[in-house]
Amino acid sequence: MTLSLDLTANPTRDMLRARAAMSAKGSLIGLSRAELGEALVSAGVPERQAKMRVQQLWHWLYVRGVSDFSEMLNISKDLRTALERDFTIARPEIVEEQISNDGTRKWLFRFPPRGAGRPVEIETVYIPEEGRGTLCISSQVGCTLTCSFCHTGTQKLVRNLTAEEILTQLMTARDRLGDFPERGTPDGAIVPAEGRKITNIVMMGMGEPLYNFEEVKKALLIASDGDGLSLSKRRITLSTSGVVPEIFRTGDEIGVMLAISLHATNDDLRDLLVPINKKYPLNELIAACRAYPGLSNAKRITFEYVMLKDVNDSIEDAKALIKLLRGIPAKINLIPFNPWPGTNYQCSDWETIEKFADYINNAGYASPIRTPRGRDILAACGQLKSESERMKKVDRLALEAMMIAGHGEA
Repeated sequence: MTLSLDLTANPTRDMLRARAAMSAKGSLIGLSRAELGEALVSAGVPERQAKMRVQQLWHWLYVRGVSDFSEMLNISKDLRTALERDFTIARPEIVEEQISNDGTRKWLFRFPPRGAGRPVEIETVYIPEEGRGTLCISSQVGCTLTCSFCHTGTQKLVRNLTAEEILTQLMTARDRLGDFPERGTPDGAIVPAEGRKITNIVMMGMGEPLYNFEEVKKALLIASDGDGLSLSKRRITLSTSGVVPEIFRTGDEIGVMLAISLHATNDDLRDLLVPINKKYPLNELIAACRAYPGLSNAKRITFEYVMLKDVNDSIEDAKALIKLLRGIPAKINLIPFNPWPGTNYQCSDWETIEKFADYINNAGYASPIRTPRGRDILAACGQLKSESERMKKVDRLALEAMMIAGHGEA
């Protein structure tokens, strides 16, 4: 049975005021070490102590996962008070948590307003599997790409997420899953990296990560920092629909695994399915993939291919796919289409998907069929959407009076 929990029932006005005050503070989460040092100096830490304090804070934030300055026990009370006055390390508000029949979890997170906007909501999904657990993280509120088969693409872009907002999706999921060390673990104890519930993260949630490159880069470099959240770059995958100018930078400056949302083997069809193809056609996209830094059989590119009945699922399509990718170290993920309200597409028949996969496997490419997960809570690939929209002035004034936005259908 699908479980849905509303974690914000009957909020009080005091809580709303507290959240509004907190949103006015700068967050320490998502800052580089240099930026964190500058923040500490601004809070009154002598420059000669800043480097040591940065290491302490980094440990508390990203190894211990604390979300309250009072828990930083090896930092003086005066400094904790100063940090509490000027900064926040709070998690986003969890509006709703849904648990699928298959164990998949989906969270609807609400972040405070930025500037004249309103609080925004995004969705994050955790997929447990044997031997691994994958967290699907969002990079934008909504999306600009309008891919015709994707539910997220029906929601207009509201804004980019900050590095803090990207990272706190991971950190809040770890909180909910018990994936940080217990609070009673002795200071200085070696905290094992093995046995974690979240072993992999994928930038495949709401939005196009490469249209928010700098914030995504900051977040992923912190997520992969060996002295903090400590996720291997081999276990972080960034998925793009094909923002060609940023693909090389992804490999060169971030160094994570790359996935391409491909779905078609010719420009006419891809123009329809993935409209960014009109700006960066297949020949440019494939050339950028061939030039991806570090590309090898040990660091293959994943090409995602959603299976749409009578659209892109013939053996002729499979042959064209092999020809297109020839010479690129690659894995081809076949994704059974996940239906959503209002779509005009259907999922390919299972027999058709298996024949397609067999052809690709026989051509020498790994071609796993992605098992649909979380369909009953609209948590599957391409189904994520929130109800955050750009705010009209009259709505913003009403919001400012209430200090919070209501949430709609997730």
